[in-house]
Amino acid sequence: MTRTSKAVEVKAKDLNQAGEVFCPSPLAGMELWNSHPRVYLNVAKTGQGSCPYCGTTYRLAEGEVVAHGH
Repeated sequence: MTRTSKAVEVKAKDLNQAGEVFCPSPLAGMELWNSHPRVYLNVAKTGQGSCPYCGTTYRLAEGEVVAHGH
């Protein structure tokens, strides 16, 4: 699989209860048929996460506040 340097801005509402976003994601415009195994990236903890398969970076949008439970 080809790695990319694509960055996707996510909002707090896009994260699951654990503060994670998954890749491949419709947020990144990915189609299911050409995707890799689903991985969860904890964006709440560090503000961003990169997919080990495709290299897409998911970054928490500036000014977004993640709920205390994350």
